[in-house]
Amino acid sequence: MLSTLFLSAFLLFHPVHVTLTSVDYTRGNDVFKVFVKMYYDDFLRDCKLFGLQEENVDFSRNDSISFTVMEKYLSEKVKLAVNEKQLGGRLQNFSLNDNEISINMEFGKVKKPKTVSVTNLIMTTLYSDQANMLIVRVNDFEEAVRLTPESTEKTFRLK
Repeated sequence: MLSTLFLSAFLLFHPVHVTLTSVDYTRGNDVFKVFVKMYYDDFLRDCKLFGLQEENVDFSRNDSISFTVMEKYLSEKVKLAVNEKQLGGRLQNFSLNDNEISINMEFGKVKKPKTVSVTNLIMTTLYSDQANMLIVRVNDFEEAVRLTPESTEKTFRLK
């Protein structure tokens, strides 16, 4: 019984501070599709540091308030610049399942991307061991990197 309680508490307070972000260029539509996955409990803690009220970040509701809060949070935390021009992102949808939030966004129209710069500030002020894993795919180019609180941005020079 005690071991079950300990295991449950351990899983509840997961020791890994990590997010996953993928940036995919859609040729033909000329848009960047961005997918973000993170732990909900970490997200709630980061929202408090970001100045958002906890009652406005109940994503089990999936209502317009939650949508607006998530879009505001992401517009400050995930930035995308292509050819040295900052692109605006729009939240498409998100879902909450088993303490994980999955988010889909879409960023601007670009005909011929030559450089892609991604900044990811998700939880970088919350955890010193935060790892924001990033995968960028543009045409035949694909590269993955690990962003940290010390290194929150990466510029990719496309072939």
